[in-house]
Amino acid sequence: MRTIGRLGVVTIAIIAGVLLLGGTCALTYNKLVRLDQASRAQWAQVENAYQRRADLIPNLVETVKGAAAFERDTLIAVTNARAKVGQVTMPEDITSNPDALRQYQQAQDQLGSAVGRLLVVAEAYPNLTATQAFRDLQAQLEGTENRITVERMRFNETAREFNSVRSTFPTSIVAALFGSKFAEKAYFTAAAGSDRPPRVEF
Repeated sequence: MRTIGRLGVVTIAIIAGVLLLGGTCALTYNKLVRLDQASRAQWAQVENAYQRRADLIPNLVETVKGAAAFERDTLIAVTNARAKVGQVTMPEDITSNPDALRQYQQAQDQLGSAVGRLLVVAEAYPNLTATQAFRDLQAQLEGTENRITVERMRFNETAREFNSVRSTFPTSIVAALFGSKFAEKAYFTAAAGSDRPPRVEF
């Protein structure tokens, strides 16, 4: 009788341990899914902000084209930079691919830089900068650039939270069990040379 009693206790302990382990794994998995989805949602906000800028650029270029003797090279640089952004191929989950995110960020930074040069050069044309259409587009672009900065910062915050939780024990074990599904998130970084003040030449 005692042997059966001990065996029953051992069996109950094993079943309880398996249930506890399974429950912990399920809770951990669900937490990783929630954080991953938050990160993906924030990435969508980053893409929305970049898309808004891309949509404004053709209107800006058309408005600026009307200025007499406006620098053709500057307009071509903006058009080419915008086209280059559209050519960047993005993997399904770019947020877990640091190289792809870096390439995407470089293309976006080049576009932002080209638009910035366009706006600086446009200041030399008082007739252009005096038009309401140009001022409206300039204000919208400046607002969009601010949105991009904010959304990138928020994405980095959600990526940091995901990576922090993912790296802790025992979550790291559950993340490893699911491989690339819960891969570490990449971060947006400052553009190369952003620590130096920009040079503006007229």
